[in-house]
Amino acid sequence: MDTRTKNVSLEDLQKIVGEEHAHEATAEDAVDGIAPQFVVEPSTVEETSELMKLASDGGLTAAPRGGGTKMSLGNPPRELDLVVGTVRMNELVEHVPGDQVVRVEAGMRLEDLQDRLADAEQMLGIDPPEKGATVGGVVAANSSGPRRHRYGTIRDLIIGITVVLPDGTVAKAGGKVVKNVAGYDLSKLFTGSMGTLGIIASCNFRLHPRQEAARTVAVELSDTMAAQNAAQAIAHAQLVPSAVELYWSDDTRLLSVLIEGIPPSVEAQANTTSYLLRDFGEVRALSDKEADTLGFPDPPGVGVEVTVKISAPPAELAGVLDSVLGATERRGVTPRITGHAGVGVTYVALSGGDEEAKGQVVEELREIWVRRGGSVVVRQAPLSIKQRLDAWGPTGDYLGLTRRVKEKFDPRGVLNPGRFLGGI
Repeated sequence: MDTRTKNVSLEDLQKIVGEEHAHEATAEDAVDGIAPQFVVEPSTVEETSELMKLASDGGLTAAPRGGGTKMSLGNPPRELDLVVGTVRMNELVEHVPGDQVVRVEAGMRLEDLQDRLADAEQMLGIDPPEKGATVGGVVAANSSGPRRHRYGTIRDLIIGITVVLPDGTVAKAGGKVVKNVAGYDLSKLFTGSMGTLGIIASCNFRLHPRQEAARTVAVELSDTMAAQNAAQAIAHAQLVPSAVELYWSDDTRLLSVLIEGIPPSVEAQANTTSYLLRDFGEVRALSDKEADTLGFPDPPGVGVEVTVKISAPPAELAGVLDSVLGATERRGVTPRITGHAGVGVTYVALSGGDEEAKGQVVEELREIWVRRGGSVVVRQAPLSIKQRLDAWGPTGDYLGLTRRVKEKFDPRGVLNPGRFLGGI
């Protein structure tokens, strides 16, 4: 255990980033009830390096923060002294349209990056639902959205990275072209690391062309088996959908399929999709406006107490839905379900009922799906539930590897101590 005395003042931080960019923390800066002492916002890799060296030498623990949209993820930190914000590191460093690659600083908001890329008719093929998310936060959480069905997650799109390690060392890996695979492992390693290994400073990504046309075809579902069969029909067809999304609540039972591409291809694939889905319910084409507002404009969990992410084989979608509906009905809890039906990811927001009931729902779902090779991750919950239920759930043999990686990159436990798998 590190027993160094904490010995860093606000003035020490301000000497690095300027008086206006380091201040005492407020209640809004707390992470799961753990309040930091200071918030600091560097503007360069060099400033970030100096800050982390100061924090490490001074015995401070730190948490990276971009847009703040992912701060509810993970377990409560064991301790927290310093929040390191990246929002001032928000430049598009380099964009080479001919090579379809971009290098961008971690603090740039994803929607701002997409707007810049749109000028060249290109895009980064991810669409997580959290408004205001930064590029660094998306990478750190390996966040994704509906279009992961076609383009994969950010782990599949990142080709290079620059990070500041907990002792202030600056490390780089990867390159500026898609074919360059040097440093491949480091880029992937930091993707999904939840800010526990280092602070992401900049990333390189491969891009895709923006699609010329889009159509969304939807089917009204009668029951959970219809949802599974409809999704599987699309998965096994000669189609290239960008997204296959499920929406299930008290007033909505819908599977939607997004088709994108050149107009003739979109029309042909939309017709095939409509034909395939007609065996499972009433089929209709959605207008662009309806498609944009379909489901829940905010990510599942906003405004409710508990949200979970269930990962299971896509062919077991009916089982996932039945287990959620059964567990919630028995305890008087109301579920609101969305999901990427083609890739086996389901999000459940739990409202109504008391805290004990919600905790029991999570425990039951975890017992079912971990036994069947899946996982149930708590994405948002009151502190009392997080103290009772590890946010990540059982990790199996993977935990040992994760611990060894953490010890290699952050032996002093400077960054986000306690928040990741197994409380590392």
